Amino acid sequence: MCGICGQFNFKRAALIDPSLIHAMTGTIAHRGPDDEGFYTSGTVGLGFRRLSIIDLKSGRQPMSDPEQTVWVVFNGEIYNFKEVRHELESLGYAFRTSSDTEVIVHGYKQWGVNVLERLNGMFGLAIWDAKQRRLMLARDRLGIKLVYYRLEEGTLLFGSEIRPILKWTGRKPEIDPGALSLFLQHRYTPSPFTIYQGIRKLAAGTRLIVEEGGDPRVEQWWNVAPVPLEPVPSKDEVKEKLLDLYRTAVRRQLISDVPLGLLLSGGMDSALLLGLMRQCGESRNTYTVGYGDSYLDDELHDAARTARFFGSPNEPIQIDRKTFEKTLSKITTSLEEPVATSSIIPMYHLCERTRRDVKVALIGQGPDELFGGYPRHLGVAYGGYWRSLPAGLRRLSGVSLGNLRRKESIRRAFYALDTPERMERYRRVLSLVPQEFVAGLFRDSLPSNGNSPTIRTCWHDLEPLMQQTDELGGLQFLEVRSSLPDELLMYADKLSMAHGLEIRVPYLDHELVEYVERLPASFKVRHGIRKWIHRQVAHNFLPSEILRRRKRGFASTVVDQWFRSSLSGRMNEIFSDPQSLIYRHLRHSEVEKLFQAHHSGRADYHKVLFSLVVVEELLRNCQ
Repeated sequence: MCGICGQFNFKRAALIDPSLIHAMTGTIAHRGPDDEGFYTSGTVGLGFRRLSIIDLKSGRQPMSDPEQTVWVVFNGEIYNFKEVRHELESLGYAFRTSSDTEVIVHGYKQWGVNVLERLNGMFGLAIWDAKQRRLMLARDRLGIKLVYYRLEEGTLLFGSEIRPILKWTGRKPEIDPGALSLFLQHRYTPSPFTIYQGIRKLAAGTRLIVEEGGDPRVEQWWNVAPVPLEPVPSKDEVKEKLLDLYRTAVRRQLISDVPLGLLLSGGMDSALLLGLMRQCGESRNTYTVGYGDSYLDDELHDAARTARFFGSPNEPIQIDRKTFEKTLSKITTSLEEPVATSSIIPMYHLCERTRRDVKVALIGQGPDELFGGYPRHLGVAYGGYWRSLPAGLRRLSGVSLGNLRRKESIRRAFYALDTPERMERYRRVLSLVPQEFVAGLFRDSLPSNGNSPTIRTCWHDLEPLMQQTDELGGLQFLEVRSSLPDELLMYADKLSMAHGLEIRVPYLDHELVEYVERLPASFKVRHGIRKWIHRQVAHNFLPSEILRRRKRGFASTVVDQWFRSSLSGRMNEIFSDPQSLIYRHLRHSEVEKLFQAHHSGRADYHKVLFSLVVVEELLRNCQ
């Protein structure tokens, strides 16, 4: 795990200033405290910061072939690099190091841009082809690693984070109102947008290619379209296949030349991951964040019992409301662009403690999206039954739902499921609040609902790939390629690398994902049970006490309580003060109405209000 950045003057003859590449690289030193490296030649410059994980002595970057015709800077890990290396050696390539980076170098020489399809791993990378005068940026299939970029007057700037780009421009970033609207609707900013004007990020499974004198092009390189399994396999066949894929993914991702641990919750997914890790070898340290016995959602005791069951050490980390209020500003700075899920608070502190002992940690992210673990998946799985009801009965139910004052999520869910057009139905299911609601918050001088982008713009290239998915599978296809990489995986990368910790996600091995996406919905949601087939696999590893634990949502309830309490103090001042920076973009009167409706109990807007607080903190940090 590392950090990369660079510059390519593809339509300008100006030579690269090495000192500027050094300065850009310095802004991401936290991502790679172990080493740095640079390459500049004419109109191209590459910078690199290293967190040494594999081949500690000889894996320095930027790395080239012996002829120095191909140069690579690479953030991430290639888990199948030994297999790819063996294939390349059989083709006559000689290797000078034991690193996974060199596999990318020689793989590009053999297969060109299609080398990406040979790689099993997580990566954000740049490959400079000196002969073709071509630069390629790429983000891995599941978007576990990030690549940001900016195109400005014939120059391409890029980085693992936004900081190197801002260093080059020397200007404070300006907010993109359309992207801000997207954020308020979804709690994150979907690719290719960022919250800032002129700065974009590659979507999961895409690449940007630019040649000297040419025009940049962004293309989807991961183009797998799920085709339902025929014939439909039996329960036992699916269990056997999933277990094999789980074991293979975990075995691959345990490769490391430095200490490795696990971020352990009290739930099933990370417990199963720990069981799989124990099958692969010795005990591993585990780390859990909690909030004290006074909170029902505290996971410290459950996680400790899980760790004891598998004979693994467990380190508890406890945070409180004061920690939340004190560190929110620091956390938004680490994120660079806003994410308003409650989990950012515990994740930051969990990674901080974990890094004291290990450089690498596995995390159980992924099964909720793959197997239908959220309440919305129940609604989508059974939404066809709702739409089959007579219109009059649905309208009557809608009137009844209107009386649920503080159940906005329930009203929104039924409103979304009643939508006849598929992609619009998905958009509404995945929206925190309606687009029209958000448009009403903006000042008249800024873009409104009529000309702002929607998340469907971001899904344009994905829609043709999901034609054979069922209703639940279509939603999950979008989640895996949008909200998962641009919200959950984004903040996992930023908050772990703020402390120099590498996070790995075994459940998101692309071979596993591609298999699960071919399964019918009945394997994911059955008889009202979410993640049904995943639970069947877990029965082989976990006692019933773990399997029966209710889902706690990694702090969402606890942090929401802290936020509600904080609304009476400093956070209240954010909404009441007309000089707050959010009011450069939003109407003070409308936000004040929102706050008062929430404060009086007439409605529950805590998620929207938390999103506004995160934006305000971000704007203040940019001053």
